[in-house]
Amino acid sequence: MSSESFERAASAPVLLVGVDFGVPHFDDELEELGLLAQTAGLLPVARLTCKRKAPDAALFVGSGKADEIRMLADMHGAKEVWFDQSLSPAQQRNLERHIQMPVNDRTMLILEIFAQRARSHEGKLQVELARLQYISTRLVRRWSHLERQAGGIGGRGGPGEKQMELDRRMIDESIKRTKERLKKVKKQRSTQRRQRARRDVFNISLVGYTNAGKSTLFNAMVKARAYAADQLFATLDTTTRQMYLTEAEVSVSLSDTVGFIRDLPHGLVDAFQATLQEAIDADLLLHVIDASNPGFPEQIQQVQKVLGEIGADDVPQILVFNKLDAIDPERQPALLQDVYELDGVQVLRVFVSARSGQGLAQLRQLLAERVLQAREEAGRAEQEARGDESWMPPESDEPY
Repeated sequence: MSSESFERAASAPVLLVGVDFGVPHFDDELEELGLLAQTAGLLPVARLTCKRKAPDAALFVGSGKADEIRMLADMHGAKEVWFDQSLSPAQQRNLERHIQMPVNDRTMLILEIFAQRARSHEGKLQVELARLQYISTRLVRRWSHLERQAGGIGGRGGPGEKQMELDRRMIDESIKRTKERLKKVKKQRSTQRRQRARRDVFNISLVGYTNAGKSTLFNAMVKARAYAADQLFATLDTTTRQMYLTEAEVSVSLSDTVGFIRDLPHGLVDAFQATLQEAIDADLLLHVIDASNPGFPEQIQQVQKVLGEIGADDVPQILVFNKLDAIDPERQPALLQDVYELDGVQVLRVFVSARSGQGLAQLRQLLAERVLQAREEAGRAEQEARGDESWMPPESDEPY
Protein backbone atom coordinates (compact mmCIF):
# COMPACT_ATOMS: atom_id res chain seq x y z
CA MET A 1 0.00 0.00 0.00
CA SER A 2 1.52 3.33 -1.01
CA SER A 3 1.37 6.42 1.18
CA GLU A 4 -1.05 7.99 -1.33
CA SER A 5 -3.46 5.09 -1.11
CA PHE A 6 -3.19 5.16 2.66
CA GLU A 7 -4.12 8.85 2.74
CA ARG A 8 -7.19 8.11 0.62
CA ALA A 9 -8.10 5.38 3.13
CA ALA A 10 -7.90 7.77 6.09
CA SER A 11 -11.07 7.60 8.18
CA ALA A 12 -12.15 4.56 6.16
CA PRO A 13 -14.17 1.98 8.12
CA VAL A 14 -12.05 -1.06 8.95
CA LEU A 15 -12.48 -4.46 10.57
CA LEU A 16 -9.93 -5.51 13.19
CA VAL A 17 -8.99 -9.19 13.56
CA GLY A 18 -6.94 -10.86 16.29
CA VAL A 19 -5.97 -14.54 16.59
CA ASP A 20 -5.18 -16.05 19.99
CA PHE A 21 -2.43 -18.65 19.66
CA GLY A 22 -2.15 -19.06 23.43
CA VAL A 23 0.43 -16.33 24.01
CA PRO A 24 0.15 -14.56 27.41
CA HIS A 25 -0.02 -11.04 25.96
CA PHE A 26 -2.99 -11.63 23.61
CA ASP A 27 -5.24 -8.57 23.56
CA ASP A 28 -8.73 -10.09 23.47
CA GLU A 29 -10.29 -6.63 23.19
CA LEU A 30 -7.91 -5.56 20.39
CA GLU A 31 -7.57 -2.31 22.31
CA GLU A 32 -4.01 -1.55 21.20
CA LEU A 33 -4.72 -2.40 17.55
CA GLY A 34 -7.74 -0.10 17.74
CA LEU A 35 -5.57 2.73 19.09
CA LEU A 36 -3.03 2.13 16.33
CA ALA A 37 -5.81 2.26 13.71
CA GLN A 38 -7.20 5.49 15.14
CA THR A 39 -3.70 6.98 15.30
CA ALA A 40 -3.35 6.21 11.58
CA GLY A 41 -6.66 7.94 10.86
CA LEU A 42 -8.74 4.79 10.37
CA LEU A 43 -12.19 4.10 11.83
CA PRO A 44 -12.62 0.65 13.45
CA VAL A 45 -16.27 -0.40 12.99
CA ALA A 46 -16.04 -4.05 14.09
CA ARG A 47 -13.66 -6.42 15.85
CA LEU A 48 -13.27 -10.19 15.64
CA THR A 49 -11.11 -12.54 17.70
CA CYS A 50 -10.65 -16.28 17.42
CA LYS A 51 -8.46 -19.06 18.81
CA ARG A 52 -6.16 -21.37 16.92
CA LYS A 53 -3.36 -23.74 17.88
CA ALA A 54 -1.25 -22.59 14.93
CA PRO A 55 -1.64 -20.27 11.92
CA ASP A 56 -3.20 -21.71 8.79
CA ALA A 57 -0.48 -21.86 6.14
CA ALA A 58 -2.72 -20.48 3.38
CA LEU A 59 -5.25 -18.15 5.06
CA PHE A 60 -3.78 -17.68 8.56
CA VAL A 61 -7.26 -18.16 10.11
CA GLY A 62 -8.64 -20.97 7.94
CA SER A 63 -11.32 -20.80 5.24
CA GLY A 64 -14.30 -20.93 7.64
CA LYS A 65 -13.12 -17.98 9.71
CA ALA A 66 -12.15 -16.11 6.52
CA ASP A 67 -15.76 -16.48 5.36
CA GLU A 68 -16.93 -15.09 8.72
CA ILE A 69 -14.56 -12.12 8.36
CA ARG A 70 -15.97 -11.40 4.91
CA MET A 71 -19.60 -11.50 6.16
CA LEU A 72 -18.81 -9.32 9.18
CA ALA A 73 -17.00 -6.78 7.01
CA ASP A 74 -19.97 -6.60 4.61
CA MET A 75 -22.39 -6.29 7.54
CA HIS A 76 -20.58 -3.27 9.03
CA GLY A 77 -19.50 -1.68 5.76
CA ALA A 78 -15.79 -2.16 6.39
CA LYS A 79 -13.54 -1.36 3.45
CA GLU A 80 -10.35 -2.97 4.79
CA VAL A 81 -9.31 -5.74 7.19
CA TRP A 82 -6.39 -5.28 9.60
CA PHE A 83 -4.82 -8.20 11.49
CA ASP A 84 -3.16 -7.78 14.89
CA GLN A 85 -0.43 -10.22 13.86
CA SER A 86 2.09 -10.26 11.02
CA LEU A 87 0.99 -12.02 7.84
CA SER A 88 3.24 -13.69 5.32
CA PRO A 89 3.04 -12.36 1.73
CA ALA A 90 1.25 -15.52 0.62
CA GLN A 91 -1.29 -15.36 3.47
CA GLN A 92 -1.97 -11.71 2.72
CA ARG A 93 -2.49 -12.41 -0.99
CA ASN A 94 -4.75 -15.42 -0.32
CA LEU A 95 -6.86 -13.52 2.21
CA GLU A 96 -7.41 -10.63 -0.18
CA ARG A 97 -8.57 -13.03 -2.89
CA HIS A 98 -10.86 -14.86 -0.44
CA ILE A 99 -12.30 -11.81 1.33
CA GLN A 100 -12.23 -9.63 -1.81
CA MET A 101 -10.99 -6.50 -0.07
CA PRO A 102 -7.62 -5.09 1.06
CA VAL A 103 -5.99 -6.98 3.93
CA ASN A 104 -3.04 -5.64 5.93
CA ASP A 105 -1.24 -6.56 9.14
CA ARG A 106 0.07 -4.94 12.31
CA THR A 107 3.52 -4.41 10.79
CA MET A 108 2.10 -2.38 7.90
CA LEU A 109 -0.02 -0.29 10.28
CA ILE A 110 2.99 0.63 12.43
CA LEU A 111 5.03 1.44 9.32
CA GLU A 112 2.31 3.76 8.02
CA ILE A 113 2.05 5.57 11.37
CA PHE A 114 5.81 6.03 11.44
CA ALA A 115 5.72 7.35 7.86
CA GLN A 116 3.08 9.91 8.87
CA ARG A 117 4.88 11.02 12.05
CA ALA A 118 8.56 11.14 11.06
CA ARG A 119 9.77 14.75 10.91
CA SER A 120 13.56 14.74 10.90
CA HIS A 121 15.67 13.79 7.87
CA GLU A 122 17.01 10.79 9.78
CA GLY A 123 13.57 9.62 10.87
CA LYS A 124 12.21 9.79 7.34
CA LEU A 125 15.18 7.81 6.01
CA GLN A 126 14.72 5.14 8.67
CA VAL A 127 11.00 4.78 7.95
CA GLU A 128 11.62 4.66 4.21
CA LEU A 129 14.18 1.88 4.64
CA ALA A 130 11.82 -0.22 6.76
CA ARG A 131 8.94 0.38 4.34
CA LEU A 132 11.05 -0.63 1.31
CA GLN A 133 12.25 -3.79 3.05
CA TYR A 134 8.64 -4.69 3.89
CA ILE A 135 7.32 -4.01 0.38
CA SER A 136 10.16 -5.98 -1.26
CA THR A 137 8.76 -9.20 0.24
CA ARG A 138 5.27 -8.53 -1.17
CA LEU A 139 5.99 -7.98 -4.85
CA VAL A 140 4.27 -11.25 -5.68
CA ARG A 141 1.02 -9.79 -4.36
CA ARG A 142 1.43 -6.32 -5.87
CA TRP A 143 2.15 -7.66 -9.36
CA SER A 144 -0.20 -10.67 -9.42
CA HIS A 145 -2.18 -9.10 -12.32
CA LEU A 146 0.87 -9.57 -14.55
CA GLU A 147 1.53 -13.20 -13.72
CA ARG A 148 -0.75 -14.42 -16.53
CA GLN A 149 1.39 -12.70 -19.16
CA ALA A 150 3.88 -15.54 -19.47
CA GLY A 151 5.81 -16.08 -22.70
CA GLY A 152 4.99 -18.68 -25.32
CA ILE A 153 6.69 -21.96 -26.19
CA GLY A 154 10.41 -21.82 -25.63
CA GLY A 155 10.22 -18.52 -23.77
CA ARG A 156 11.80 -17.98 -20.38
CA GLY A 157 9.19 -15.56 -19.10
CA GLY A 158 6.86 -12.87 -20.33
CA PRO A 159 6.21 -9.21 -19.50
CA GLY A 160 4.87 -10.13 -16.05
CA GLU A 161 8.12 -11.70 -14.92
CA LYS A 162 10.11 -8.88 -16.49
CA GLN A 163 8.03 -6.23 -14.69
CA MET A 164 8.50 -7.96 -11.35
CA GLU A 165 12.24 -8.17 -11.91
CA LEU A 166 12.40 -4.45 -12.79
CA ASP A 167 10.36 -3.50 -9.77
CA ARG A 168 12.47 -5.65 -7.46
CA ARG A 169 15.65 -4.14 -8.91
CA MET A 170 14.31 -0.61 -8.36
CA ILE A 171 13.43 -1.39 -4.75
CA ASP A 172 16.81 -3.05 -4.13
CA GLU A 173 18.55 0.04 -5.50
CA SER A 174 16.40 2.31 -3.34
CA ILE A 175 17.24 0.22 -0.26
CA LYS A 176 20.95 0.48 -1.08
CA ARG A 177 20.77 4.27 -1.54
CA THR A 178 18.79 4.73 1.68
CA LYS A 179 21.28 2.63 3.65
CA GLU A 180 24.16 4.73 2.33
CA ARG A 181 22.41 7.95 3.35
CA LEU A 182 21.70 6.51 6.79
CA LYS A 183 25.38 5.65 7.20
CA LYS A 184 26.22 9.33 6.79
CA VAL A 185 23.61 10.28 9.39
CA LYS A 186 25.02 7.68 11.80
CA LYS A 187 28.50 9.16 11.35
CA GLN A 188 27.14 12.62 12.17
CA ARG A 189 25.43 11.31 15.30
CA SER A 190 28.57 9.44 16.29
CA THR A 191 30.55 12.68 15.98
CA GLN A 192 28.03 14.46 18.19
CA ARG A 193 28.26 11.70 20.80
CA ARG A 194 32.06 11.84 20.78
CA GLN A 195 31.91 15.60 21.33
CA ARG A 196 29.63 15.07 24.32
CA ALA A 197 31.99 12.37 25.63
CA ARG A 198 34.98 14.73 25.35
CA ARG A 199 33.03 17.28 27.36
CA ASP A 200 32.56 14.58 30.00
CA VAL A 201 28.77 14.88 29.84
CA PHE A 202 26.63 12.34 31.69
CA ASN A 203 24.09 10.96 29.18
CA ILE A 204 20.55 9.98 30.19
CA SER A 205 17.99 8.51 27.79
CA LEU A 206 14.24 8.16 28.26
CA VAL A 207 12.92 4.81 27.06
CA GLY A 208 9.60 3.07 27.51
CA TYR A 209 6.44 1.74 25.96
CA THR A 210 4.66 4.08 23.59
CA ASN A 211 2.27 6.53 25.30
CA ALA A 212 3.92 6.07 28.70
CA GLY A 213 4.44 9.83 28.92
CA LYS A 214 8.13 10.12 27.99
CA SER A 215 7.78 13.38 26.06
CA THR A 216 5.67 14.99 28.78
CA LEU A 217 8.31 14.00 31.34
CA PHE A 218 11.06 15.25 29.02
CA ASN A 219 9.34 18.64 28.72
CA ALA A 220 8.85 18.86 32.48
CA MET A 221 12.49 18.01 33.20
CA VAL A 222 14.18 20.35 30.72
CA LYS A 223 11.44 22.98 30.20
CA ALA A 224 11.30 22.06 26.52
CA ARG A 225 8.41 22.10 24.07
CA ALA A 226 8.78 18.70 22.42
CA TYR A 227 5.51 17.41 20.95
CA ALA A 228 3.57 15.39 23.50
CA ALA A 229 0.07 13.92 23.15
CA ASP A 230 -2.06 11.13 24.59
CA GLN A 231 -1.60 8.89 21.56
CA LEU A 232 0.65 6.11 20.32
CA PHE A 233 3.99 7.13 18.78
CA ALA A 234 3.62 10.86 19.42
CA THR A 235 7.43 11.06 19.28
CA LEU A 236 9.53 9.36 16.60
CA ASP A 237 12.65 11.50 16.42
CA THR A 238 15.22 11.63 19.19
CA THR A 239 15.42 15.03 20.93
CA THR A 240 18.39 15.88 23.18
CA ARG A 241 18.62 18.80 25.62
CA GLN A 242 20.95 19.87 28.40
CA MET A 243 19.50 19.64 31.93
CA TYR A 244 21.11 21.35 34.92
CA LEU A 245 20.95 19.41 38.19
CA THR A 246 21.23 21.93 40.99
CA GLU A 247 21.69 19.14 43.55
CA ALA A 248 24.93 18.05 41.84
CA GLU A 249 25.84 21.42 40.33
CA VAL A 250 26.33 19.82 36.93
CA SER A 251 24.64 19.71 33.51
CA VAL A 252 23.63 16.37 32.00
CA SER A 253 22.36 15.38 28.56
CA LEU A 254 18.75 14.13 28.43
CA SER A 255 17.38 12.39 25.30
CA ASP A 256 13.78 11.53 24.46
CA THR A 257 13.60 8.44 22.20
CA VAL A 258 10.95 6.66 20.16
CA GLY A 259 8.50 4.54 22.15
CA PHE A 260 8.54 0.74 21.96
CA ILE A 261 5.54 -1.48 21.34
CA ARG A 262 4.63 -5.15 21.38
CA ASP A 263 5.73 -7.00 18.24
CA LEU A 264 7.72 -4.02 16.99
CA PRO A 265 8.64 -4.95 13.40
CA HIS A 266 12.24 -6.16 13.23
CA GLY A 267 12.74 -3.96 10.20
CA LEU A 268 12.01 -0.94 12.36
CA VAL A 269 14.37 -2.12 15.09
CA ASP A 270 17.12 -2.41 12.49
CA ALA A 271 16.21 0.79 10.67
CA PHE A 272 16.02 2.82 13.88
CA GLN A 273 19.39 1.60 15.09
CA ALA A 274 20.85 5.09 14.70
CA THR A 275 18.06 6.68 16.74
CA LEU A 276 18.13 3.97 19.40
CA GLN A 277 21.91 4.34 19.59
CA GLU A 278 21.21 7.12 22.09
CA ALA A 279 19.88 4.45 24.45
CA ILE A 280 22.83 2.11 23.79
CA ASP A 281 25.40 4.82 24.54
CA ALA A 282 23.58 6.26 27.56
CA ASP A 283 25.12 6.22 31.03
CA LEU A 284 21.64 5.79 32.53
CA LEU A 285 18.20 4.85 31.20
CA LEU A 286 15.02 6.31 32.65
CA HIS A 287 12.55 3.54 31.86
CA VAL A 288 9.21 5.38 31.85
CA ILE A 289 6.14 3.26 32.65
CA ASP A 290 2.44 4.11 32.57
CA ALA A 291 1.59 3.22 36.18
CA SER A 292 -2.14 3.67 35.50
CA ASN A 293 -2.15 0.90 32.87
CA PRO A 294 -3.05 -2.51 34.38
CA GLY A 295 -0.92 -4.19 31.71
CA PHE A 296 2.29 -2.38 32.66
CA PRO A 297 4.19 -5.59 33.65
CA GLU A 298 3.82 -6.91 30.10
CA GLN A 299 4.82 -3.53 28.67
CA ILE A 300 7.96 -3.55 30.85
CA GLN A 301 8.92 -6.96 29.46
CA GLN A 302 8.38 -5.78 25.88
CA VAL A 303 10.68 -2.79 26.44
CA GLN A 304 13.29 -5.06 28.04
CA LYS A 305 13.07 -7.36 25.02
CA VAL A 306 13.76 -4.51 22.57
CA LEU A 307 16.57 -3.16 24.76
CA GLY A 308 18.14 -6.61 24.55
CA GLU A 309 17.77 -6.65 20.77
CA ILE A 310 19.62 -3.34 20.37
CA GLY A 311 22.31 -4.19 22.93
CA ALA A 312 21.21 -1.77 25.65
CA ASP A 313 20.03 -4.29 28.24
CA ASP A 314 23.16 -3.83 30.37
CA VAL A 315 22.78 -0.04 30.72
CA PRO A 316 21.78 0.90 34.32
CA GLN A 317 18.12 1.84 34.74
CA ILE A 318 15.82 3.76 37.03
CA LEU A 319 12.16 2.82 36.67
CA VAL A 320 9.96 5.91 36.48
CA PHE A 321 6.32 4.99 37.15
CA ASN A 322 4.56 7.92 35.50
CA LYS A 323 0.93 9.15 35.51
CA LEU A 324 0.65 9.00 39.28
CA ASP A 325 -2.25 11.45 39.00
CA ALA A 326 -4.22 8.90 36.93
CA ILE A 327 -3.94 6.05 39.47
CA ASP A 328 -7.08 5.27 41.45
CA PRO A 329 -6.94 6.48 45.09
CA GLU A 330 -7.03 2.92 46.47
CA ARG A 331 -4.02 1.98 44.30
CA GLN A 332 -1.84 4.96 45.23
CA PRO A 333 1.66 3.87 46.38
CA ALA A 334 2.58 4.23 50.04
CA LEU A 335 6.03 5.56 49.09
CA LEU A 336 7.13 7.60 46.09
CA GLN A 337 10.46 5.76 46.03
CA ASP A 338 11.15 2.05 46.49
CA VAL A 339 12.60 -0.90 44.54
CA TYR A 340 11.10 -3.14 41.86
CA GLU A 341 12.30 -6.58 40.82
CA LEU A 342 13.29 -6.51 37.15
CA ASP A 343 14.61 -9.73 35.61
CA GLY A 344 15.62 -10.96 39.07
CA VAL A 345 17.41 -7.73 40.00
CA GLN A 346 16.24 -5.08 42.46
CA VAL A 347 15.97 -1.81 40.51
CA LEU A 348 15.28 1.61 41.95
CA ARG A 349 11.74 2.86 41.27
CA VAL A 350 10.22 6.31 41.66
CA PHE A 351 6.58 7.37 41.18
CA VAL A 352 5.97 10.67 39.40
CA SER A 353 3.35 12.67 37.58
CA ALA A 354 4.97 14.50 34.69
CA ARG A 355 1.76 16.46 34.26
CA SER A 356 1.37 17.73 37.85
CA GLY A 357 5.04 17.66 38.81
CA GLN A 358 4.57 15.31 41.76
CA GLY A 359 7.68 13.23 42.44
CA LEU A 360 9.92 15.15 40.03
CA ALA A 361 12.01 16.58 42.88
CA GLN A 362 12.76 13.03 44.10
CA LEU A 363 13.68 12.00 40.54
CA ARG A 364 16.08 14.90 40.12
CA GLN A 365 17.68 14.04 43.46
CA LEU A 366 18.18 10.43 42.34
CA LEU A 367 19.75 11.62 39.07
CA ALA A 368 22.10 13.93 40.97
CA GLU A 369 23.17 11.05 43.23
CA ARG A 370 23.84 8.83 40.19
CA VAL A 371 25.94 11.54 38.52
CA LEU A 372 28.00 12.14 41.65
CA GLN A 373 28.46 8.38 42.10
CA ALA A 374 29.61 8.05 38.48
CA ARG A 375 32.13 10.85 38.97
CA GLU A 376 33.47 9.23 42.11
CA GLU A 377 33.83 5.86 40.38
CA ALA A 378 35.54 7.48 37.40
CA GLY A 379 37.98 9.23 39.75
CA ARG A 380 38.81 5.96 41.52
CA ALA A 381 39.30 4.19 38.20
CA GLU A 382 41.61 6.92 36.97
CA GLN A 383 43.70 6.78 40.17
CA GLU A 384 43.94 2.99 39.97
CA ALA A 385 45.00 3.22 36.33
CA ARG A 386 47.78 5.61 37.29
CA GLY A 387 48.83 3.31 40.14
CA ASP A 388 48.19 6.04 42.72
CA GLU A 389 48.88 4.29 46.01
CA SER A 390 47.55 7.23 48.00
CA TRP A 391 44.02 6.06 47.22
CA MET A 392 42.75 3.10 49.25
CA PRO A 393 39.25 1.55 49.13
CA PRO A 394 37.17 2.34 52.24
CA GLU A 395 37.08 -0.28 54.93
CA SER A 396 33.69 -1.92 54.98
CA ASP A 397 32.11 -5.29 55.66
CA GLU A 398 29.95 -4.86 52.58
CA PRO A 399 31.16 -6.33 49.29
CA TYR A 400 32.88 -3.74 47.12
